[in-house]
Formats: sequence, C-alpha cells, structure tokens
Amino acid sequence: MSSETDYDGLLRANLARVFNERDAVKRDAAIAELFVANPVMYEPDSVVEGRSAISAVAGHLLEQFGPSFRFTPAGPAVGHHGLAVLRWEAGPVGEPVAVTGSDAAQIVDGRIACLWVLLNTSAV
Repeated sequence: MSSETDYDGLLRANLARVFNERDAVKRDAAIAELFVANPVMYEPDSVVEGRSAISAVAGHLLEQFGPSFRFTPAGPAVGHHGLAVLRWEAGPVGEPVAVTGSDAAQIVDGRIACLWVLLNTSAV
C-alpha cells in the first residue's frame, strides 16, 4: 500500500465538509479529521490559527453569502511532497460564479497543517 497522500481527496473533502458545511458540529468533526491539531490558515487579509477559528471563519462565510452559496472544485487537486493545490469557484447555486481562487496546503501525515486561500482578482 502506498503511503502517498490522496491530495485530491483531502482538499475536496476540505471544500465540501468544512467550507460548504453549515452545521457547526459536522464542520468541527470534519476539521478534527482533516487538519492537524494546531493548523494555520492564511487568508489575503488575516492569519487564522486553530481548528475552532478555522471553523468560525467557514461558518461566517456561509452566513455572509446566503443559503445557496457553495464552493465547487474547478478540477482535480495536484500535489506531491507535502504540497497540494486545488482550484475552486464559488457562488450561489444556479447563478454565475461570484469568485474563483485556489487553496494551497501543506500536508503533514495526511492532514492539512497550513492552508493558503488565494483569491483571483476579477477582470473589470
């Protein structure tokens, strides 16, 4: 059996089970499974430390953007040697995409240790 991490599965699970999960208890359980004990998330304007803080950020995003807002992978994640990247798009279901970006993650022992949220700038 290979010890190589399933980068695509891990980052897709993060998108689906953390950043699309509106139930805080389910979201916290997913974070406990997918993230190391003391993860760090780097957003464009802040640094978020710890599982509960990451859960709070995800919950706030979902509340802020409405009940049908969803993140969707825009292709498979790629990665090797502990680094993985997943492109995504987000917006209300059935409406035009509101934002696109990528998650870049440092993976340690099959879990997310650091997550960088990279937002694409819109062409105006």
